[in-house]
Amino acid sequence: MSLSRHFSACVSSFQKPVLGACLLGGLLMGGTQAQAEESNDNARWVSDSLSTYVRSGPTDGYRIVGTLTSGERVELLNTKGDYSQVRGQSGSTVWIPSRDLQDVPGQAERLPMLEQKVTELSTELDGINETWKTRVKGMQETMDARKKLIDELQAARSSLDSELTQAQSQVRELQAQLGGENKQVLMQYMIYGGSIAGGGLLAGLILPTMLRVRRKRNDQWV
Repeated sequence: MSLSRHFSACVSSFQKPVLGACLLGGLLMGGTQAQAEESNDNARWVSDSLSTYVRSGPTDGYRIVGTLTSGERVELLNTKGDYSQVRGQSGSTVWIPSRDLQDVPGQAERLPMLEQKVTELSTELDGINETWKTRVKGMQETMDARKKLIDELQAARSSLDSELTQAQSQVRELQAQLGGENKQVLMQYMIYGGSIAGGGLLAGLILPTMLRVRRKRNDQWV
């Protein structure tokens, strides 16, 4: 598993203790791989799990000439059978069982670097956390402002709907009133017209009678 995948899997838990353990595990893996890639082909380290004796030759028959400290860095010179010839930090050349060598630095050498990386990543995570808090706060404020605006618009719409309902009611009342006034005007026109017609009819009946009476009187005077 790569360092990025290991880190992603750890972050998904959102638990700080677990996150710290995952970070440390990922850094151990990444640090081990990085150190193995950076080291030259002949660099070896004495295993962390032991303090091994070294001999003057490539078999158990050779005499023991000293020990190498666990995690000590040595230079691989030769390999013969189950033994490897190495040069220690003191410059002496000795033989050590090949099984007691490893291709990555020991824990004593890796731990300070890993602790530094953990500190750096923790600081970076804290910064990311603060950034997200700020962004979330900003988004929350924006949502609150939009909600307030929506509430105001809804209140304004309710007020306009109420005013529209009142206006429609007034229009219906005015239309009803206008219809009544139109009926009254029509009735007045009908009464006025009937009066004129009645007067004309009455005049048509009375005038001929009056004219005949006047003629008879005139004839009598003659």
